Amino acid sequence: MIGLPGHVRIYLACGTTDMRKGFDTLAAQVQTMLSLDPHNGALYAFRGKRGDLVKILWWDGQGLCLFCKRLERGKFLWPQARDGSVLLSTAQLSMLLEGIDWRAPVRSFTPEAAC
Repeated sequence: MIGLPGHVRIYLACGTTDMRKGFDTLAAQVQTMLSLDPHNGALYAFRGKRGDLVKILWWDGQGLCLFCKRLERGKFLWPQARDGSVLLSTAQLSMLLEGIDWRAPVRSFTPEAAC
């Protein structure tokens, strides 16, 4: 994914979205369903009904960018809520885009306490 500024806000749109939607319809959905401004520099992520496709809408200061990723195996893990949004960190977004459960990541090792 393209490098993002560290201060960017990332919103997951809860529920499912029609993945035939493009720039304008997704921007309108941000305004109406989330009551947010799609031109404020935040990322807005949308997931399709099957769960294997995600679209991300982002205003980079010059125009809207639309990123799309489809998993060949597995599904993107998404909140169970039907409406509203969830705020993520860039690390959580990175895990989500890799198909990792960003809600409860498991360490591959247990760090030892410093004495």
